[in-house]
Amino acid sequence: MGDATFTFQVDEILKTAFSQAAQDRNRNSAQLLREFMHAYVQQQRDETEHDAWFRRQVQIGLDSAESGRVDSAEHVEERFAAKRAATQRRLDAAK
Repeated sequence: MGDATFTFQVDEILKTAFSQAAQDRNRNSAQLLREFMHAYVQQQRDETEHDAWFRRQVQIGLDSAESGRVDSAEHVEERFAAKRAATQRRLDAAK
């Protein structure tokens, strides 16, 4: 895969400040822009993967609910009340 040129306009003050910031980090502007581009592309991939995972998880929950595999609110509250009580007992014992 060969190199390509990316040309765009930017305010002269921003260009100067960016060039100085790159130089301060022992980079040139092109190196820093490539790093930013790689990071942005990876961030977009990560967000897309997370969104797909999240949608799958929601669908699993919806499918489960539609098939009747759900706990009542009362049952959930009972389970977590027991967990809270157990945690409180451990905290009290640690005092």
